[in-house]
Amino acid sequence: MNIAELSKYEIEGPKEGKLIIDIYTEWCGPCKYVSPVLEKLRDEGLINLIQVDLDQNRPLGQVFGITAIPTLLFFKDGQLLEKNIQLDGQILVQNGIMIGAAGELILRKIIEQM
Repeated sequence: MNIAELSKYEIEGPKEGKLIIDIYTEWCGPCKYVSPVLEKLRDEGLINLIQVDLDQNRPLGQVFGITAIPTLLFFKDGQLLEKNIQLDGQILVQNGIMIGAAGELILRKIIEQM
């Protein structure tokens, strides 16, 4: 999937560089944990970041089969990653999708492998 296909869900993202789409809800505790970490990485220029409230965009959740939040979607140069990213033998990102929160160190390592 490429980023242009998400325009029908009112999501416009860059066609170059690394992009993370953070799917969250206001009531999700782990989402509140990961959001400031992602914002810090964005502010450092490591990633582009789009945050989407799942309660406000259910069709997007259906497209990606999102059943748990937070869910992070990893795009590089406008394309959803088509590979897995693993750390210490554990797959954390499967075909561009990561379910659950992660700390700053783990997210930095994932971004390096994008």
